[in-house]
Amino acid sequence: MKYMEEFRDGAVAQRLAGRIQAYAGRPVNLMEVCGTHTVAIFRHGIRQLLPPNVRMLSGPGCPVCVTANADLDKAIALAQMPGVILTTFGDMLKVPGSYSSLQRAKADGGDVRIVYSALDALDIARRNPQQQVVFFAVGFETTAPTIAASVAEAQRQGLSNYSIVSVHKLVPPALRALLDSGELHIDGFLLPGHVSAIIGSAPYQFIARDYGIPCVITGFEPLDVLQGIALLLEQIAAGEAKVEIQYRRAVPPPGNPAALAQMYAVFQPGDAEWRGLGTIPASGLRLRDDYAAYDAERRLAIQTPPPKEQRGCRCGEVLRGVIAPPDCALFGQACTPENPLGPCMVSFEGTCAAWYNYGGA
Repeated sequence: MKYMEEFRDGAVAQRLAGRIQAYAGRPVNLMEVCGTHTVAIFRHGIRQLLPPNVRMLSGPGCPVCVTANADLDKAIALAQMPGVILTTFGDMLKVPGSYSSLQRAKADGGDVRIVYSALDALDIARRNPQQQVVFFAVGFETTAPTIAASVAEAQRQGLSNYSIVSVHKLVPPALRALLDSGELHIDGFLLPGHVSAIIGSAPYQFIARDYGIPCVITGFEPLDVLQGIALLLEQIAAGEAKVEIQYRRAVPPPGNPAALAQMYAVFQPGDAEWRGLGTIPASGLRLRDDYAAYDAERRLAIQTPPPKEQRGCRCGEVLRGVIAPPDCALFGQACTPENPLGPCMVSFEGTCAAWYNYGGA
């Protein structure tokens, strides 16, 4: 309780802002990887506290946004199949695929249901034994362990009508791909707290070791973000590159071994396609052979036309931090939260939605 009282103290915010504004080094680009960080930075006016030589870039840390059209098209095709109940998280409904969306498929008569966890989807399968229930499994390492648990439980119960489409993504391989692209210069990373609560700090060590780039695993309250930025700038000023954990109240260095064990008992790494980044080796999770019966792509004959992108949408460049949303001609004009043309405007964690809702100053 004492810690939280001190953490809410306005004097703490002033001290942290002072540490940030004291940075007098070269111009730097800091990337917040997580969409939740992006929203916090905009919502609480943190950009306005930064000195002119510190620039924040938004990275590919929104799982809805990085889901490729080819994968969305599979979910939409499943939703259009007779006898199939397609379940997924609510923020996937409005995301446009190549030709349609899950929301439109539902309006056209498809049985599309929003769930809050994969265990809800498992319960739907239990109550509808005559129908195939498919969970469209989107997310990073944060959600993968619980989805793995649903598959293991389906096997334990002998449920033959439950399966998933795994489009899970792993964050560290994407950061390596981003750095190897050479498309932009990144001087420091604010790393996602909830992903790190599962995987710990070790999977990020290559960023500091191989690329000489400082990293700070950061929480989501405004003071968390301020402290994370201050720690990054202090590493840069000192010429250091290490992985620090600001979010120690939730992230132990080894992460959550039990969750990781559950995840890797059911899943194994596989190549995955990321919007804006292309196919990244070993950056996704696919079901192990022992659980192949719960792979909807193996169980059901999914047929989709070749994927295509929305003309003019620059969501992929936004996800790589190459452009800011206003650099896209569609932003705020043809593309708004009410009429999203790309996933970065759909998700609450999307960079375009954050710019639109809170302003980009």
